[in-house]
Amino acid sequence: MSDPARKAADNLRALRQNKPLVHNITNFVVMNYTANALLACGASPVMAHAENEVEEMVAYAGALVLNIGSLTDVWVAAMLKAGRRATALGKPIILDPVGSGATTLRTEAAKSILAWTKVSVVRGNASEILSLAGQNATTKGVDSTDSIEDAAKAAGTLARELGTTLAITGPTDLVTDGRRTLVIEGGHSLMPCVTGTGCSATALVGAFHAVDPDPVSAAASALAFLGLAGERAGAQASGPGSFQIHLLDALFNLTPEDLAKECRIHEEHHA
Repeated sequence: MSDPARKAADNLRALRQNKPLVHNITNFVVMNYTANALLACGASPVMAHAENEVEEMVAYAGALVLNIGSLTDVWVAAMLKAGRRATALGKPIILDPVGSGATTLRTEAAKSILAWTKVSVVRGNASEILSLAGQNATTKGVDSTDSIEDAAKAAGTLARELGTTLAITGPTDLVTDGRRTLVIEGGHSLMPCVTGTGCSATALVGAFHAVDPDPVSAAASALAFLGLAGERAGAQASGPGSFQIHLLDALFNLTPEDLAKECRIHEEHHA
């Protein structure tokens, strides 16, 4: 058992003991599934996006998750207000730049959040991550058309420039803060067929970060946990419909001991 795997198990144990409140300002498409994923892993979700309550709500939370999947100017303002309050209180902020690079509104919203708040972790697909660097990333709606290998080349430099941790998800996941890089294997081919799996990954990073102050190990732990749950769900599912139900069950039933024994996280050592 590797040290990252042991840390992931310890984090899951702490999450279930502490049941942290995770404040989500997220998109309409995934709100219900994201909340269920957080409940299944042991966290306590709240979906609060009204501009006149987000500062008060985030004060109670262990982490703030900002997901730009269904944006309006009002939602951007609420995210910035919540983010500034979380920054002042030292709360972890996790950004999901859904579709960044596809439209000006999304790209500028993601960059504004990064500029005006202290984001701990950015979780996105390769194209979304590359768009934050202003590179020629290509998206198809909110789906990635760039590979994780494309993003990995730039990830370390970009993480250092942004002063944050990047969690790039795909067939293999990569987490880096520009100094340390962890690679996570796992998941299942049905995961991209169910809306909300990526957004749930971001929310789970928030839950794990609420109990682990290290953004690199928190993000890697969350992605390893979801990846292993995805493998278990896929082994029982007959298609996307049954997969999403089996995934919630797997998140609920996975034990810290399972995670320590079966998750696949390794650290990349750079010359």
